[in-house]
Amino acid sequence: MDQTEFTVTTIRRTASYVALAAAIAMIGLAASCSTAPEKPRERRALTIDTAAFITRAKETDRSLRKFFDDCAGYAAIPEIGKGGLVVGAAYGKGQLFDRQGRLIGYCDVTQGTIGAQIGGQTFGELIFFETDRALSNFKSGKFELAAQASAVALAEGAGAAANYRDNVAIFVLNPKGLMLEASIGGQQFGFQTLVDAESIND
Repeated sequence: MDQTEFTVTTIRRTASYVALAAAIAMIGLAASCSTAPEKPRERRALTIDTAAFITRAKETDRSLRKFFDDCAGYAAIPEIGKGGLVVGAAYGKGQLFDRQGRLIGYCDVTQGTIGAQIGGQTFGELIFFETDRALSNFKSGKFELAAQASAVALAEGAGAAANYRDNVAIFVLNPKGLMLEASIGGQQFGFQTLVDAESIND
């Protein structure tokens, strides 16, 4: 085996190990985190953060109102942290609302990525569901975005040009930091009903 072939083989083997490590890390992250904040005061804090995030989103893009008015429901995740070098991971907690804007439960998102990543990124995410079936699919707790899924960066007028895709429309707001790879593809979502979450004792 010449030096070039050895180097290529080593790189491929290393990439496989990295992929396995990322998968294990994400399984551990999902297993260790409850979908809803465990303490009432933490749930209240999330409610405040989510309300502020939704207000900021509406102020950033007034045309987003059409999605709030016409959707079957929507998820709002005020902060998703994402970062790493070579292996990146993202996690965030949010809330799920019905078409009238009433809170119906809590959601969380996990995402593992592999690639050339530098630095970190924090952003908020809004997911609108066009139909009751799409909303129910999300509430199953096994909702996952396809690898090629994309989101619209919120700015004035962005909502007017955006459309649903597979009965889902996704927007992100105010990314911060540096990351070469910022895809939302592969995001996995959990869900916990409001009743189940509020049965947790402080």
